[in-house]
This record gives sequence, C-alpha cells and structure tokens, in this order.
Amino acid sequence: MTTSTTSEPPAVAPLIDLQGLVAAVRRRRRLWCSLALLGLLAGVAVAVLLPPAPAAVTKVLVAHKEDQPNDTGTLIRTDVELLGTSRIAGKALRALKSRENTEDFMKDYRGTGLTNNLLQIDVTADSEAEAVARAGALADAFIADHVRRMREAAKAEATSLVEQRDRMRDELARVNKEIGGRSPDSDPKASASTESLFARRAELNSRIADFDQRAAEARTGTPQVIAGTQIVDAPRVVRHSLPRAAATDGAIGLVLGLVLGLALAAVGAVVADRPVLRRDIAAHLGASVIAELPRRSGGRWQRRRTRTAHERLTTTLARTVRGSAGPVSLLELGCARSANALAADLTAALGAEGPAVGVGSVAPGTAWTDLPCLGTRTVLVVRAGHGSAAWLHTVARQLADQRIPVIGVVLIDPDPRDRTDGTLWDGAHTALRGHGEPMARQNGGGTSHTVEAVGEGRPRTERRPKHAARVPDNEQEVR
Repeated sequence: MTTSTTSEPPAVAPLIDLQGLVAAVRRRRRLWCSLALLGLLAGVAVAVLLPPAPAAVTKVLVAHKEDQPNDTGTLIRTDVELLGTSRIAGKALRALKSRENTEDFMKDYRGTGLTNNLLQIDVTADSEAEAVARAGALADAFIADHVRRMREAAKAEATSLVEQRDRMRDELARVNKEIGGRSPDSDPKASASTESLFARRAELNSRIADFDQRAAEARTGTPQVIAGTQIVDAPRVVRHSLPRAAATDGAIGLVLGLVLGLALAAVGAVVADRPVLRRDIAAHLGASVIAELPRRSGGRWQRRRTRTAHERLTTTLARTVRGSAGPVSLLELGCARSANALAADLTAALGAEGPAVGVGSVAPGTAWTDLPCLGTRTVLVVRAGHGSAAWLHTVARQLADQRIPVIGVVLIDPDPRDRTDGTLWDGAHTALRGHGEPMARQNGGGTSHTVEAVGEGRPRTERRPKHAARVPDNEQEVR
C-alpha cells in the first residue's frame, strides 16, 4: 500500500499584529498624553495671547424679482459673490473716506447666505467702532448696487417690451390702411381676404395690449424689489468670550495633540518592532514566561501584590537553583535594577550552602563568551518592550551557541491588559535552548554563592577575555 503525504501550506502571518500594536501604543501613553496636554495648553495660550480682532456683523434682506419658492439658493450665492467684488469694496471705502487698498479691505470681511433672501456681513477692523462703521458702509454699498442693478434690469425689460409694442402698432397701422373703409359684408367676392385682415387687426390689438401690460408690470415690480431690500439687523459689535474661546481652542488642541501622539506612538511601535506581549517575547526567545513583576509600585494593594509575586518567584527560583548541578545566572535586558534585587533576594533564600548565582546582561555590547562563567543555566529577566525582535533572536541564538539552557523568562513591567499565553507548548527542547548539554542533579553540598551587580548603564560580567567577540546589533538569525 502506498501512502502519500501532502504538506499543508504555512499560515500567512498578518502584516501588522493589531493586538501587539495596541499594546505598544498603550505602553507609550506618556507620549500621547504629553502631546495631548501640550496641545491643550497651546490652544488655551493661543486664545489668551492671540485674541481675535474686533468684529461687527449686520444682516441684509435681499429681494429678487426672480424669487421662486423652490430656489436652491443660487440668487443669494450670487449676492455673496457680488459682495466680495472690488466694486462694492470701493464704494464702501469711498463712503468711509478711507485710503486703504481695496484688495486688503476685501480680506477683512465676508458674506454668508443664511437663507434665500438673508445675507449676513461679517467685518473685522482695528477697533469696534471702525468695525461697525465698515459693516454699515458695506451694507449700504451692497443695497445701492443691488437697487441699481434691479432698476437697470427693469428698465431694460420695459424698454424691450415697449419696442415690441411699437412694432405691433406699426403693423396695425398698415393693416388698418389696407382695410380702409370696408366692412366684412361690403364686398362678397373679397370676403375671405377682408376677414383675414380683420382677424389680423384683432390679433395685433390683443398683442399690443399684452405688451402694454407687461411693460407696466416691469415698471411696477421695481419699487417692490427696492423696498424689500433693506438692513434688517443694524451693524453691531460681536462680543468675544475669552472662556469660551479658551475652551474651544483648548479642545481643538487637545484632540490634535492626542491624534498626533497616537500616530507617532503607532509609527514608532511599528518601526521599532519591540515585542510587548508575553506571547511574542516567549516566541522570540524560545523560552516560556515563568513569572511577571511590575516595574513600579502603585498603591498599598498593588505593593502587597507585587511583594507576594516577588516572594513566590524567589521561592520558585531558589527551588530550581538548588536542584541544579552548577551555578545559575540571571541575565537581564533593560532591567538591571530589578535583576539585582531579584538576585539579592535569591541569595538570601539560598543561604550560605546554596549554589552560585551570577548576574549579567545580554544587552547590546555583551561579551557572549563570558556568560558560561556566570552559570551553566540561566533565567532571563527581560523588560517588556525594551528589546527589539532582532535582538531577542540574537540573545536566543547566542545562548544556544554557548550551550546555556534557558530555565524561563521573568517579564518585568508587563502590559496589565495582556491576555496572551507566554508558555511554549511544543516541548522542552524549545523552552530550553542548548538542550544537548547533559544536565545532572546535584547530589549534595554546594559552592558558595556569588552575586555580581550591573548598573543601569554599561553592562559588565566577571571576566572579559581579550578575544571576546561582539555581536552586531542587527543580528537576526536564530539557530
């Protein structure tokens, strides 16, 4: 019987781990909170130090001859654009007897169509009195220009209608001349042509009367438009509320700062590629997370919980170290102070008869060949979000090359909302790097323990041979 096996295609990893990205952004809350606060303060400062210029407002009711109930606002938009022309601005400046440049003056006011027939004019100036005067001059100039245009349009329409009426009268005179003194029944032979002339005369009379009426309506409509266009809200000063402006500008600055901070935090998290979740740290180091310790102490309840977790971890590590055939090292990455405190508690728990415990660092610049001198097995004390994924790979590879099995990872400053699993379930050969080195249990007795402290700055170990090699920071391959 022949059996064939087909390998399933590997799962495609997501381009961006959203869970890790959210955790990384949340850990950088100091950045985006600081930028949000800075934006808030900047907005308030702008409102206080840069108050708006004095302003005035007026409203004008604009009547149009072509007003229709279903108008979509085309006429009032035309009025707004006309208000912003140099002709209106020039008339207003002449009324104010000002020598200001027309283009500069046009930048200090704007029109807004509130409804189909209501125009609002907003003006700024150096003083409140000047702003009110400018608003009034602009309203008067606009009304005068609007009335002039309406009169000219009505006059042109009436003139056109009168000209058409006069042409009809000339034609009517020709028809009357042809008819002469005849009547429709005077000449039976010419009754058809006579009836046609009389019909044409009746039609011309009707059209002449119609043109007379339309011309009269054109002239009558202009006074209604003129009377309907007027200032309905006299120019008045726009009062400025400093608390309201400060609140508005502060809110805008807060939102902009928060958005900018979140964007910078997200971009920085993607570019830096520093794992935060226990699942990712365990996967990159090839060892399970056996304990977590917060970096900072909070309230009384938090301090008690931290102390309990620290004691439990010390007891677990002491039990593991006592069963080790050789010295065990604590190697820190980004948390030297926490590693030193853990080593001191572990030393006190082991007593004088316990095996040796060495403290070292696996930060960039580590002399990897010195690490076996600190211990044949190690516990990695890693600060979440401190090392990049490439450097975690380098640490795992170098420890494997040095045949130093990793007992586990102690995660410092974990994400409190992290719900991922930091345990590797694919066997001890993955959790303990360098598993080929035989490990025998200690039958009895032990050597005196030694603890080496490392500062927050340059890491150091007990001995550094001259031939110790440095591993570049960009090492990424894991054997």
